[in-house]
Amino acid sequence: MLALALVLALAACSSGGGPVAGPPRMSVPARLHPPPADAQASNEVLIRAIGLVGTPYRYGGNTPEGGFDCSGLVGFVFRDAAGLQLPRTTSGLVAMHAPGVGSLELEPGDLLFFGPGGGKASHIGIFVGEGRFVHAPSTGGTVRLDRLDTDYWRRAFVGARRVLLAARQ
Repeated sequence: MLALALVLALAACSSGGGPVAGPPRMSVPARLHPPPADAQASNEVLIRAIGLVGTPYRYGGNTPEGGFDCSGLVGFVFRDAAGLQLPRTTSGLVAMHAPGVGSLELEPGDLLFFGPGGGKASHIGIFVGEGRFVHAPSTGGTVRLDRLDTDYWRRAFVGARRVLLAARQ
């Protein structure tokens, strides 16, 4: 049933791929409640993220009621679905101590970092599988599901981190 819901959600929405620069400097903060199994945590994160598609963008926003910016969305999803308290800003998320992952090794729940022209990361999203990610892209928009293989996102991709793995260690 969960797999069917995910497939339907992924099929319903879409719009038209090295490690993150700099050494990791911060540890992933402690869990807020006991850790779920890895697969369960990944499923909870991706289902929660997909469920927020359509929520309005708001700079500094970090709740479904008030809207989200990109890092607010990530923080809310990981806190709500996996019990993790993550840094609030994209720069804080970039500085986290979490394993880097290549674009061919992505798993649901991985954090994706983007920068203009592939430069310094200034935007973040959550990989949900099948080449897609959820993010809060810009003022006037909404949280949406996009494909990593579009020209824009492929050029802007600067790396990925596996936060759920780091929290387990």
